[in-house]
Amino acid sequence: MKNIGNMLKQAQQMQGKMQEMQERLGEIQVTGQSGAGMVRVTINGRGDLKGVNLSKEVVTPDDCEVLEDLIVAAFSDAKTKLDALVADETQKLMGGLKLPPGMKLPF
Repeated sequence: MKNIGNMLKQAQQMQGKMQEMQERLGEIQVTGQSGAGMVRVTINGRGDLKGVNLSKEVVTPDDCEVLEDLIVAAFSDAKTKLDALVADETQKLMGGLKLPPGMKLPF
């Protein structure tokens, strides 16, 4: 019974830490780029788009498709960086606790 009590206590502590992490995610900002930095997008920790920065060289009215592709690629880069950051922070939060296979945090 003592092990179950300890597990419940750890789960409650982890829940509190996860709540703190969720709150911090709104404050985190990650920037992704494409086109050798000519297109940059910034997203927050929740994946909300916060800003787009375009170099004048990439803005040509004749070729909107390239610009659209560069924006998508920059967003994808930012999302990949964000996912790695969240995974790292989650791992730190979890400490040595092992989750069952296939279970991911945050839920």
